[in-house]
Amino acid sequence: MKLSQITLGASLLFAPLLLHAQGNGLNPADILKPLSDSWPTYNGDYSGKRYSALEQVTRSNVQHLTLAWMMKVTPGTETGGDERRRRRRYQPTTPVIVGGEGPGDVEVRGGTIKASVLEVDGTLYFTMPDNAWALDARDGHQLWHYFWKTKGGTHIGNRGLGIWNNYLFMETPDDYLVSLDAKTGKERWHKMIANVDDGYFSTPAPVVIGNHVLVGTGNDIDSPGFLDSFDPETGELQWKHYTVPMEKGDPGLDTWASLDAARHGGAQTWMPGAYDPETKLYIFGTGNPTPAFTNGTRGPGDNLFTCSLIAVNVDTGKMAWYFQTSPHDMHDYDSAQTPVLVDAMFDGKMRKLALTASRNGYYFTVDRITGEHLITSKWGMLTNWATGLNKFGGPKINTEKAATVGGSLVSPGSDGTINWEPPAFSPQTGLLYVSEHNTFSEFYLTDLDPRGSMGLGGKEEDEIGSGGTYLTAIDYKTGKVAWRHPYYSDGGGGGGLLATAGGLVFGGDGAGSLVAHDAATGKPLWNTRIGYVTNPPQTYMLDGRQYVIAATGDTVWAFVMY
Repeated sequence: MKLSQITLGASLLFAPLLLHAQGNGLNPADILKPLSDSWPTYNGDYSGKRYSALEQVTRSNVQHLTLAWMMKVTPGTETGGDERRRRRRYQPTTPVIVGGEGPGDVEVRGGTIKASVLEVDGTLYFTMPDNAWALDARDGHQLWHYFWKTKGGTHIGNRGLGIWNNYLFMETPDDYLVSLDAKTGKERWHKMIANVDDGYFSTPAPVVIGNHVLVGTGNDIDSPGFLDSFDPETGELQWKHYTVPMEKGDPGLDTWASLDAARHGGAQTWMPGAYDPETKLYIFGTGNPTPAFTNGTRGPGDNLFTCSLIAVNVDTGKMAWYFQTSPHDMHDYDSAQTPVLVDAMFDGKMRKLALTASRNGYYFTVDRITGEHLITSKWGMLTNWATGLNKFGGPKINTEKAATVGGSLVSPGSDGTINWEPPAFSPQTGLLYVSEHNTFSEFYLTDLDPRGSMGLGGKEEDEIGSGGTYLTAIDYKTGKVAWRHPYYSDGGGGGGLLATAGGLVFGGDGAGSLVAHDAATGKPLWNTRIGYVTNPPQTYMLDGRQYVIAATGDTVWAFVMY
């Protein structure tokens, strides 16, 4: 970045404030349109591709990107943001709007921005656990800050907001769905999703489809996973879909040792899914079975519908199909990552496909209409926990790789070849871009009771080596890796990725830089050292300029060309 560019970008930080008028919110039907100037939902659109058609910033001119503004936010009840900037720009302190059912004496400090940042009508909306903000998308100044008084729960992260007309929706760690007025940040209502005393904690960004607000939860103990649909106007529950068998006669019950084991079987829904408007199918991933690392009471079966892609009708919540990526998982290989939906050529004809590069080191292409398995490949360089494929196309677990008293050497470790970080897909290249982490762990069995241990208990895990971390491009037609670009640390790509029609892929390199890569080759073309990138980058167009934004911890950074 040239000195003149830095000076220009910094000068904008202290320019007089532009008048900001928030628009008319978001018509739900607009999310069905091709992604263009805005970023209105978790992945930009329903497909999960994280691909923007904006092409003002290209491979040939990306080196001219420079800082437009940055904003540091302060979670909690204190007034936040960069106070020095406020004094210099004569901006009054942004008030904090307080809600929640907690006693008010539990305030979790710190945390990072892992959320996708929504951009609608010139306003940015994003979250940390218990907190939501609106910023002016032109210069980053705060418009409002909402704080939720928590009852507790696991504050591991929050993936962001959903928007419907002028209403916003967020999940809280103590398992409430909260609706806010997008213009003011004032609370409209809140509804309980689950009981925090049962071990649930809620991290996903709600996905709004028509008049449905879809939410899920996490749980590391032994409660059943589910997907809920709420009415965006009233907050009333429309339907609930359990992701494990809950009654006699339910599909998949024969893959568990008993109904009681299935009811405590896990399969949490802690990441947003993708949506196909033609079929009205919402396709999402589920987490590990419980207990996670021992057979325990769950028996030797596949333990449906854990570690699976599931398609449900968005109006009814009824399951249309499933595909299990880790049958009888023994290593916490959640399949919760958002699948990517593409219409593309496969074996000489156009197919409607769902793609996922799973945490377990295997890649899958399936038909998104029927769930038919098309491709399975091993994309992790060191993946060693399976012995081949079953008749459905899922990997067959090598039982010798389960946790043992003497230790079992397994790749990947329980954090996975990829974890929650969103991938990206470019229709220009036909490549799926993912962050690849090749690790070895020794899994030790610490509880010899045949009944197993609750949740994630019963084992110890020691990470003992790494085969490298990469930005990896996978050909969806074959499942083969097209190329790998090495990161400079094991934290590379930790926040997720963004692809654009300018032929670029944006992501963090794990060494303190936001990087723009050539989407065809992976070659780095531009970088800026802003710190460890903690969220997936976004892009939007405003006043004729394409912005690229990313977060580092508690700070949002925006870049444009001049």
